[in-house]
Amino acid sequence: MTKSENVVWQEQAITRDHRQEQNGHKSFVVWFTGLSGSGKSTLASALESELHRLNCRSFVFDGDNVRHGLCGDLGFSEDDRKENIRRIAEMTRLFVEAGVIALTAFISPMRDDRRKARDLIPDGDLVEVYCNCSLETCENRDVKGLYKKARAGLIKNYTGISSPYEAPENPEVSVDTDALTIEEGTAQILDYLREHGFIPNG
Repeated sequence: MTKSENVVWQEQAITRDHRQEQNGHKSFVVWFTGLSGSGKSTLASALESELHRLNCRSFVFDGDNVRHGLCGDLGFSEDDRKENIRRIAEMTRLFVEAGVIALTAFISPMRDDRRKARDLIPDGDLVEVYCNCSLETCENRDVKGLYKKARAGLIKNYTGISSPYEAPENPEVSVDTDALTIEEGTAQILDYLREHGFIPNG
């Protein structure tokens, strides 16, 4: 990656602490990962609804939505996927600095890419949520018809079919989306966030 030259970091008068105090809550990243169809976007949306109800400022970065704009120039090669995750991590880091809770819903299949994303976020401010769901269930859901296309060879480098997915080894939260309802999965994540001081109790 080409580095920008002749740039100097500009310190801001209003800091993250000021913004968190104004918002009344901590800022952090909830990083959803899992196979396509495992419930990442659905859980992220449900969690945001609950955070909104609790008067927390948040924003969901959905994989498909981001590829319409910020990452619209990227394909699905290994290098492009790495760059996709890097850009999202950089963007969520800025949102944390802005005092906002950033929710990401990306397959982000490789452990090393997720580790690099974590390294970009201030220590302790990223909560990895693994949407643990069997490939069979994801294929049965297949709301976009992408697994069928991948099985037919119409989509190359499709995670879970022709490209690997490396499950997290030590996620902060592992949600069994095979068995739990959206409400139960959301409650599990909220419980973790409350217990570890990310959001206020109540």
